[in-house]
Amino acid sequence: MLSELSNFESYWGPLRLFRYLSFRCVMATVTAFVVSFAIAPLVISYLRGIKSAQVQRGAAEVGKLAELHAWKSGTPIMGGLIIFAGLVLSAILWCGFNSLTAAAMLVYILLTAAGFLDDYQKLIKKNSEGVSAKVKLAFQSAAVLGAFAILYFNPAYKSSMLELWAPFCKTPIIEQMPALFALAFLWLVIAGSSNAVNLTDGLDGLATGCTISVMLVYGIFAYLTGNAIAAEYLHISMVPGAGELAVLCCAALGACMAFLWYNCYPASIWMGDTGSLGIGGLVGAVAFMVHQPITLVLVGGIFVMEAASVIIQVGYYKRTKKRIFRKSPIHHHFEEGGWRETQVVLRFWILSLIFALAGLATLKLR
Repeated sequence: MLSELSNFESYWGPLRLFRYLSFRCVMATVTAFVVSFAIAPLVISYLRGIKSAQVQRGAAEVGKLAELHAWKSGTPIMGGLIIFAGLVLSAILWCGFNSLTAAAMLVYILLTAAGFLDDYQKLIKKNSEGVSAKVKLAFQSAAVLGAFAILYFNPAYKSSMLELWAPFCKTPIIEQMPALFALAFLWLVIAGSSNAVNLTDGLDGLATGCTISVMLVYGIFAYLTGNAIAAEYLHISMVPGAGELAVLCCAALGACMAFLWYNCYPASIWMGDTGSLGIGGLVGAVAFMVHQPITLVLVGGIFVMEAASVIIQVGYYKRTKKRIFRKSPIHHHFEEGGWRETQVVLRFWILSLIFALAGLATLKLR
């Protein structure tokens, strides 16, 4: 919205800054950070007042973890509302509106709504069970269908969004995916990313810190993908208007950094499904639209590890009635192995940064 001020630079020269993507990226980060940081104490105070703490699972369900996390009883959930407020307000102010940003925001808003409903149900029922898997699936499917329709029925993006790119390749590995295949692939990317971030959100600051490194890299991807000169030099796809997704990623980056201030150990508030489902879906949507969905497996390596550990654990247990990990997701495996919570989180942050940088390096390996 504020980018329109550049039209009045003839009246006051400095207004031309609002035209520059780099300036708006910086301002989106700052705006989201300030808004989220400012409202966080109010949200935390309100949620504590209404006793919005998730019921902790007992030893019969989680074993040793019940003892390790007993002191966290009373920590409010729904912290994703803090991220949501900063991100959305910053995006409205600094993002240029196009089909890409509309699709990304649709995914984020719908999945945040799904997460909020899930957290709300947990509070109402006074247990750790939220909405059913069918309800979450319905929200995810609606988000994917809506985003796909926005892109597919826009002639400027229809052809581009049907291309499938992979790391290390100078050209698409599939020039034009069949529409149903592209839709299914988009669903896999968004649902997979959303659920993976949700599984990672189990320790203070873990999912938030890992999201920051992933958002930073995808902001860079979006910036380069929207720049014709950079895209040609790096042999990557050029998507007109993708630079606006960089502004959106920066807004998410700023909001997550502010939230981490209150979410780091010992957390004053937890992200909850309100935050993790939405932010994970946003990552997946951006990855698809900047033609880096496969690279997300590397950039979001921690999220992949977390999700894979659950799949492996469940599958192996059903076949053998034995466990590979002490607990899954894998961050709990290390907790039960004797690592302190802060050790697990900081080491996973380090790994997340390494994964993110490795994914960024694929730009030059083509």
